[in-house]
Amino acid sequence: MNPDFASSGRKQPLVARWDFPFHALLQRFPNHGKPLALISLALTILLVQFTVAQTPGIELSRTVRNWEFLPVVGTRSGLFGNESGKFEAWVYPLKLFRDFHLTFHVPNRALPAESLSRTLTVTPSSATLLYVGDSFRVRETLFVPVREPGAVILLDVETVQPLEIEAGFVGDFALEWPAAIGGTYEDWDADHHAVIFGEETKKFAAFVGSPTAIDAHLAYETNYSSSNETSFRLGVTQRGKERKMLVIAASVAGRDDALKTYEHLATSYSDLQRESADYYRNYLARTVNLDLPDPSLQQAYDWARISEIQGLVTNPYLGTGLVAGYRTSGTSQRPGFAWFFGRDSLWTSFALNAAGDYSTTRTAIEFIEKYQRDDGKIPHEIAQGASFVPWFKDFPYPYASADATPLFIIATDDYVTHSGDVAFARESWERVWKAYQFLQSTYNDQGFPRNYGIGHGWVEGGPLLPVMTEYYQSALGTEALSALSHLAGLLGKDDIQKNLAAEFQRRKVALDQAFWSPDKNIYAFALDKTNQRIDEPSVLTSVPMWFELPEAAHAEAMITRLADADHETDWGMRIISSHSKLYDPSGYHYGSVWPLFTGWASVGEYRYHRALPAYSNLRGNALLTLDGSIGHDTEVLSGDYYQSLSTSSPHQIWSAAMVVSPILRGLFGLRTDALNHQITLAPHVPADWTSFSIRNVQAGPVSVDFKFHKAADSLTLDITRSGTGDCVVEFSPALSLRAQIVSAEMNGKPLSFQLQANDEDQHVSMRFPVRAGTNNLIIRTRQDFGLALTNVLPALGGTSHGLRVISESWNKARSELKVEVSGTANGTYEFQVWNPSQISSVENATLTSQGNIHIKMPNGHDGEYVHQILLIHFGLT
Repeated sequence: MNPDFASSGRKQPLVARWDFPFHALLQRFPNHGKPLALISLALTILLVQFTVAQTPGIELSRTVRNWEFLPVVGTRSGLFGNESGKFEAWVYPLKLFRDFHLTFHVPNRALPAESLSRTLTVTPSSATLLYVGDSFRVRETLFVPVREPGAVILLDVETVQPLEIEAGFVGDFALEWPAAIGGTYEDWDADHHAVIFGEETKKFAAFVGSPTAIDAHLAYETNYSSSNETSFRLGVTQRGKERKMLVIAASVAGRDDALKTYEHLATSYSDLQRESADYYRNYLARTVNLDLPDPSLQQAYDWARISEIQGLVTNPYLGTGLVAGYRTSGTSQRPGFAWFFGRDSLWTSFALNAAGDYSTTRTAIEFIEKYQRDDGKIPHEIAQGASFVPWFKDFPYPYASADATPLFIIATDDYVTHSGDVAFARESWERVWKAYQFLQSTYNDQGFPRNYGIGHGWVEGGPLLPVMTEYYQSALGTEALSALSHLAGLLGKDDIQKNLAAEFQRRKVALDQAFWSPDKNIYAFALDKTNQRIDEPSVLTSVPMWFELPEAAHAEAMITRLADADHETDWGMRIISSHSKLYDPSGYHYGSVWPLFTGWASVGEYRYHRALPAYSNLRGNALLTLDGSIGHDTEVLSGDYYQSLSTSSPHQIWSAAMVVSPILRGLFGLRTDALNHQITLAPHVPADWTSFSIRNVQAGPVSVDFKFHKAADSLTLDITRSGTGDCVVEFSPALSLRAQIVSAEMNGKPLSFQLQANDEDQHVSMRFPVRAGTNNLIIRTRQDFGLALTNVLPALGGTSHGLRVISESWNKARSELKVEVSGTANGTYEFQVWNPSQISSVENATLTSQGNIHIKMPNGHDGEYVHQILLIHFGLT
C-alpha cells in the first residue's frame, strides 16, 4: 500500500519548500554603486553561509489568484489585501490607508501592477508577489515584523530599460470600529521622504514613505476638482537590478514616536526579518511536531499552528489577546473580526494546549478574564476601539453570548491539566467561581443554562431561533461542572469537588434524557421556550461528543445521521441538513459550512471510534488550509458550492485550530496530564498509514518523542524521553475488531495489556512508565484489517462528489463487514485496504488486482447522492 495520500488526490496548486528565501539575502548587500559582479559574488558567498547556518523556514508558493485574501500580520500591525497586490495597512488600533497599489512606469506606458501579478510566495512573516512585464520583473515583499508598530515593503527590481515604480493609496486614518478620531490630515515631509498622517490632538500619527520617495501627489479637495489618492514615486532604475523600499509606521504617542519607529524599520529591517523568521521557526520547534505520511496533512498542520499564533494581537490600550480573524475593511473600519473574542479564544485554546503552546493560552485567558462582568459573565467580544467609547455600557455586543462563560471554566481546567500550572488555577479561582455563580443564575427548571433572555449559544440569529437552550449550550454547562470539580480538587477544596462531581453525574444523565429523541433517533438541536425538543439534526450535537457526554449508542446513531451527504460536504459540515425546510446554503447560522463545525464533528467522531468520517472531516479542513488564502482557513463557506461566503473572514483563527485539534486530540487521541505526569496516545491510524512520528510532547519537565511503525503482523512504538521526573504513557491504538493480539513487550520484556472493544473497533491498551532514553514497544498481531479513503476538494465553485461512509458493522463471528456508503449516482470510488488477502469476496463492489475495493454506485440523477451497502466476506481464520 502507498501511504502517500497526495498521490491519489487532486494535486494542490502550490509548492511547499523548506529553504531560506533568496530575496532575504539581497538586503545584506544593497546596491550603492557597487559593481553588480561584486554584489553577485558576495551574494553567492552569503547564500552558502545561510545554507549551512540557517534552520530551514516554512514556505508555500502558487500562481496568483487575484481575488484571494492575502494577510501579512504581526502582533501590532497588519497588511490586509489580495493577491493582485492591493492592500490596506493597520497599526492597532489605527487604520492608515486603503487601496494601496503599484504602477510601473516604463517608456511611454504606465502599467498597473495588478495586471502583471504572476506568482505568490508566503512565509509566516511575509508574502512576496512576482510581477512580470515585457522587459522587467519586480518582486514585492510585504513584511510585518512580529512586535513592531509598522511594516516594510521591499521591491526587488530587475529591468533592461528604465523603470520607475509609483506607490498610490487612499488615506484612511481612523481608529478601528466603533471608535473615531475626528479631524485628520495628511502632509508631505520632504526631509523624511514620507507622507505624514495626523490629527489635531497630535496623539495619533503615522508615516508612509521611502528613502527614495519623490514627486509626491497628495489627495485634495477644491471647488473645481478633487482626488482621493495620494502617491509618490521611488526613483528610476535605469537598467539591471536594484532594491527599493517603502516603510509604514504609526504611533498612539505622537509624531516623534512614529518617526522613531519609521527610522528604525528603515534601517533595521534586515535584523527584524531574521528576528521574525526565528520567532516562527522557534515556535514550530517548541510545540508538538509531526512527521506524517500524508504530505497535505503535514503542511496543513504546520501552517495551522502558524495561523493560530498570528491571531495574537497587542493593543496598547487593552493588552494582548487572541483576535478572531482577518479580512479587508474596505471603506469601513472593521477588518473582518480583528478584535478580541471570548469564545473564539477559548475554542482556540484547546488546540494551543494540545500542541503544547501553554503561554499563548494563558495570555488569551488572562486577557478575557480581565473583562469579566461584575456578575461573573465572560465577555463575547472586545473591540479594538473599546477604550474610546462606552463599549461595556452602551453597546450590545460585549456580553452577547452565553457560551463564553462555561467555555471559560472548561478552558481554564484544560490549560491547567495540560500545563500543570496549578498556580494559575489558584490565581484564577475567584474568577472561575464567579463565572460558575453566573452560570447557576441562568439555569432553567431542568437545571440547564438558558440562552433565551441570557445570551445566544452558538446560533446568533435566523430561523433556528428562538430557543430556551441549545443542546450545545447545555452540554457546555454540564462539562463546566466536571471542569470546575477538577479544579477544586487541585486546590484542596474537597467538599466543593465532591458536590460538583456528583452534580455533574446527575446533569450528564439528565442532559441525555432531555435532548435525545428516541422516535427520531437523533439528538435535538435545542429545547424551545416550553422545554419541548426541537428535533432539527445539527452538527452542533458533536460538541457534547467532543467531551464524551452522550451515551455511546446514541452518539453513534447521531454520527450515522451526520455522516450522510445531506450534512457532510466535500469541504466540511453544514450546520443543518440540506433536506431541512430551514436550510439555506448561504445562511450564516442555518445552512453554511464552517471549518469550526467540521473540526467539532471530527473530534466527536474520533471520540466514538468512527474513524472514516472523522478522517474525512479532518482532511477536508486540512486541504482548506492549502487552498483559498493559502496557509489559512476561512471562516465560513457555502453549503452547496465550494466557495467561501462573500462575508467570510478568510483568515479565521479558530478555523486553523480545527486542523490542530482534530489531528492531535482526535486522530492521535493525544492527551497530556502534567499534574499526573501522564501522556495518553490513543490513535485511530488511517488503514494505509504505516508510520508516523510525534515529537516534543511535554508533560511537565519531561519531553517525549513517539515513532510509530505498522507492519502486517505488528505495531512498533519507539519512545524517547528526555528531562527529569516521572512519566507514564498510556498507549491504546485502535485495531480492527477482527484483529488478534499475540503478545506485547517493552524493551524485550512481556507487557500486560487489556482489550477494550466497542461496536466499531477495539483498542489494545497498556500503561507503563517511560525511562530516560529510548524505549521500544512491540505489539504482535494477527488478522488486523482496515479500510482507508482519500477525500479531495472539488474545483472552486464545484459541488460535492466524494464518498461518504455512513456506517460500518461486523457480524458476531467477525467474518463479515457491512459498510453503508453514499456517493453520487453512477460514480466510482475506491477504498484502500490493509491486509486485503483476508478478503474472500465482496458484494456490490469488486476487489482489484492491487487489493483495493472498487465501488460503482447505482444509477440515478446526475449529481444526486445514492446509497449502497457493501458486504465484505472474510476467509476462515
